[in-house]
Amino acid sequence: MKLSLNWIKDYVKIPEEMDLSKLAYDLTMSTVEVEGAHDLAKDFENIIVGVICEVLPHPNADKLRVCKVDIGGEIKDGRCINTPISEIMISGVCVGSAMYGMRPVADLQYCDFLFCMMDQLVNQAAKMRYMSGGQLSVPMVMRCPSGATNRGAQHAQSPETFFAHVPGLKVICPSTAYDAKGMMKQAIRDNNPVIVFEHKLLYGSKRKEVGAINSAGEVPDGDYTVPFGKAAIRREGTDVTIVANLLMNYKAQEAAAELEKEGISCEIIDPRSLLPFDYETVVESVRKTGKLMIVHEDNYNCGWGAQVASYFAENEIFLLDAPIVRIAAKDTPVPFSPDLENYVIPSKEDIMEAARKLARA
Repeated sequence: MKLSLNWIKDYVKIPEEMDLSKLAYDLTMSTVEVEGAHDLAKDFENIIVGVICEVLPHPNADKLRVCKVDIGGEIKDGRCINTPISEIMISGVCVGSAMYGMRPVADLQYCDFLFCMMDQLVNQAAKMRYMSGGQLSVPMVMRCPSGATNRGAQHAQSPETFFAHVPGLKVICPSTAYDAKGMMKQAIRDNNPVIVFEHKLLYGSKRKEVGAINSAGEVPDGDYTVPFGKAAIRREGTDVTIVANLLMNYKAQEAAAELEKEGISCEIIDPRSLLPFDYETVVESVRKTGKLMIVHEDNYNCGWGAQVASYFAENEIFLLDAPIVRIAAKDTPVPFSPDLENYVIPSKEDIMEAARKLARA
């Protein structure tokens, strides 16, 4: 069993000048044998511990706060904090500070690291409001780059569905610059924990990624929000409804442009948020086309497309003139090899081939 010195001090008065070896000897002689004492502090260097001593309204945003941080004789304004690469610590700080009344936004290097945070996100952040009977809320945001970009199995996943399965979380997937700003502002103002998935290949050409898409567009300077649970129709059509998020929405639009030359008209819907999900917009589109295809980079097995397909099978089956088609990543870890990655991840050609068959069904 390991005990912290601070815990022992809660029950035993210990002189400040007593060293660890003397304390270990005294405890051994008076209570139980102490096998060893470890000074953990000596392993940490160049770390500044600060105490938030005051939280003030942000001068330019009514939902943000500026912190006054005491770092030992000096008070600094704190808003952006550079943390150690410890995802479990980052998520714990976010949950705690959100419960304290702040609105933390964490920016992860890769969405794959969300799995290091599962207890804090799923058991704490998502459930605290329910468990406290509404007395506590956890208004925090996790911003997570997702998608395959030749970085191997542990840095190329699209795990949106994992978190869309958790009551208490909100899961959004902005795919344009306009939505990225508007939905982020909405996420910060939301009183629930929100996970934001952004595909790495939509960050534009500055990253010099192979296959990168410039998603820039008109973004107002002023304040605006994009509501959750409201899909966007990116392209209107009459023959096939294609629902696709993030990078797959762009591939679907490219496929639709090619198919238009063949006389096949595709309506492209960007769900923008997975939890909550806008079923009404998809239903109205399928009411017109009679054909439904769902495309995502998440795995085929139990991906979020399966939930949408299930919804139609249970509630809107008579709108369909043909079986629902799902296009998704193959059920395998994403390979590091670019050629194998391209084989695993859905392509424009995959979407075109499936849409042709569906349109003629």
